[in-house]
Amino acid sequence: MEGGPPLSRIAGHPTHVVRMGSGVRRALFIHCSLAHSGAWMGVGAALLDKLSMTAFDRPGHGRSAPWLGGEDGKALHDLTTEIAGQLIDKRADVVGHSYGATVALRLAMEWPEHVRTLTMIEPVLFAAIRGTAEYDAAREMIYGLRSHIERGNRMEAARIFHDATNHGMYFDDLSPERQKRMAARIDLVLEESPATFEDTAGLLEPGRLEKIRQPVLLLESSNPPVGVRAVHEALAARIAHLQRVVVVGAGHMSPITHPENVAGEIAAFLKV
Repeated sequence: MEGGPPLSRIAGHPTHVVRMGSGVRRALFIHCSLAHSGAWMGVGAALLDKLSMTAFDRPGHGRSAPWLGGEDGKALHDLTTEIAGQLIDKRADVVGHSYGATVALRLAMEWPEHVRTLTMIEPVLFAAIRGTAEYDAAREMIYGLRSHIERGNRMEAARIFHDATNHGMYFDDLSPERQKRMAARIDLVLEESPATFEDTAGLLEPGRLEKIRQPVLLLESSNPPVGVRAVHEALAARIAHLQRVVVVGAGHMSPITHPENVAGEIAAFLKV
């Protein structure tokens, strides 16, 4: 975007990076699909004196360069994880939301010496519940998005995705500009879906989750999207040092709708 700060080339990809806070401990924040680093501003504002925070726009999101690899979900997850890992200065507390939480989870596995703690906010790793009715229902939404996009109904595809992931926040209540931005980038949801529905990154392979040794916080909402709570149950059964906390009254977009609550839980978990 013209007039903004220059992009950083990280892992070969032009990436918009934001830094805030003055705390001694370093933290890395990874946002959800169709959002950008600004989604963390409310949470970050409540932690300014506790953490030195880094956030970035994932490929195809915000001000970062577009993702041009189509539906190669593994390559997209690989690139996002590499960017995130390179942004960690020595060690950091890593926080991820939704798809971003699956990247945070992978960092804890593959960059363990750099990840002090892991906070996941409603990771959408639906592959963990394959074979269930909830998996089929979540997957059906992806099929619906594809159908609308192929027929040129991008706005309707954006509406379906938004309303499925934003409890109490309706697409029709958004500004026309925001609706258009979501519709323009709705393909990203399809491009990311192989990682979340097929586990193309191999996060669920036997023994991988069990090897995580960092303290893990799993934040969930009172009103999660279909299948998310079952995903949490599956992850909690395999990760040793995991605690679960519910953000009461929130939906899937808790970092935006309930930032002070989310920040408070993160601060309590980190003891800062």
